[in-house]
Amino acid sequence: MAILDCAIVGGGPAGLTAGLYTTRGGLENVVMFEKGMPGGQITNSSEIENYPGVTGEITGMDLMMPWPAQCQKFGLVHEMVKVTCVSKSGDIFTIHKEDGTTTDAHSVIIGTGSSPRRVGFKGEDELFGKGVSTCATCDGFFYKGKEVVVIGGGDTALEEALYLAKICSKVYIVHRRDAFRSAPNTIKRVHNTENIELVLDSTPDEVYGDDMGVTGIRVINKDGQSRDIEVPGVFTFVGNDVNNETLIQKDGNFLCEMNELGQVKVNLKMQTSLPGLFATGDMRQDAPKQVVSAAGDGAVAALSAISYVDELLN
Repeated sequence: MAILDCAIVGGGPAGLTAGLYTTRGGLENVVMFEKGMPGGQITNSSEIENYPGVTGEITGMDLMMPWPAQCQKFGLVHEMVKVTCVSKSGDIFTIHKEDGTTTDAHSVIIGTGSSPRRVGFKGEDELFGKGVSTCATCDGFFYKGKEVVVIGGGDTALEEALYLAKICSKVYIVHRRDAFRSAPNTIKRVHNTENIELVLDSTPDEVYGDDMGVTGIRVINKDGQSRDIEVPGVFTFVGNDVNNETLIQKDGNFLCEMNELGQVKVNLKMQTSLPGLFATGDMRQDAPKQVVSAAGDGAVAALSAISYVDELLN
């Protein structure tokens, strides 16, 4: 098989947009490696209202449905296989696949994203996307005027709780400790927000609901006492796990520079510390974790990859 001009690892909004821009921009032999159906995490969302140009109610699956066809129109090839590792020797990258085969490429755009860390309470997986969410910006508006629960005690949890407090009638913050691990100013704002109630020294035990979705959550405090909070929405913010396994080399080191959170360091052109390798979406540092931002990353990375390959081969 000929050496690819560009290999794209990951089929979310970043990877798909990168595929569109690289192929339409003139690169040949571009393959997107994605084990499942393209679309990314957003396909799990029941309703999308904040993607520019899309009006009315639409599911994440419906939003992403036309993206692969648009990319393939310009020549993008989707290979449905899991990539286990990306390595580089000289100017050539090698894509190592789960089926034991490899593919070489002149450039790589990686957008394997991140996975919201699950808390682990009963009902969390079953009701995820049906009232259990990890994105207040995406789903908060659906609970306008209603009460919700936020689980977590870090910066993200408190910032999202403050965001939800502007939309919802009341926000309960459930945190396992008696104090928050967040910026002092953020903590002060939380304490000064009237419609936020703190449920401290408590952990979620079970979220429950019916065919329509979540109806409540049971929490247990440090003394073993349980409390039921009747809400239609539960937001969990206990961190994200960056899907960076494909960048780990045989010696245990990463292929490029990462920050302390395991996110890829990039510049404004989505260039990593390794020439020819570009990182996009949730896996790169300071990612906003929004579909529109990931798509923008993909476009920027694609334009950078086109310039890199042109210079490399000409």
